Amino acid sequence: MAIEVGKKAPAFTLESSEGGKVKLGEHTGKVVVVYFYPRDNTPGCTVQAQEFSASIPQLQKLGAVVYGISKDTIASHCKFRDKYGLKFPLLTDSDGKVMEAYGAWGDKVMYGKKMKGIIRSTVVIGKDGKVVKHWPKVSVKGHVAEVVETVKSLA
Repeated sequence: MAIEVGKKAPAFTLESSEGGKVKLGEHTGKVVVVYFYPRDNTPGCTVQAQEFSASIPQLQKLGAVVYGISKDTIASHCKFRDKYGLKFPLLTDSDGKVMEAYGAWGDKVMYGKKMKGIIRSTVVIGKDGKVVKHWPKVSVKGHVAEVVETVKSLA
């Protein structure tokens, strides 16, 4: 299932590394950046998380919130967050339903083998709850700068 720019973003309620649950519906009136990544503490995922973390002050000034989502446990997320001083919540999608709804789960090729897995992708959701921008396959380098520019264009 793919998400579409201009359509309402799929609702979700997920456990957070900050304790409790995060509901997308509670963020009406804010820009929400949701990025999906394969695994805590892997090289590409660490670089991506650190770049998002570094951009948090700028994104907060623009009225945006950021969530990183993977299948990792809350315990794993907390260790990852603490190890790298991440400044945003990491959410657990253990059954992968949110990833499927956002097109972040599917076929990918790893080491020459086709397999199902998490597709590194990012979605920017506008204040009205609609998808503003979707990057279906993300390269880590320079991506966060693109996200910040997109959020700026909404301010």
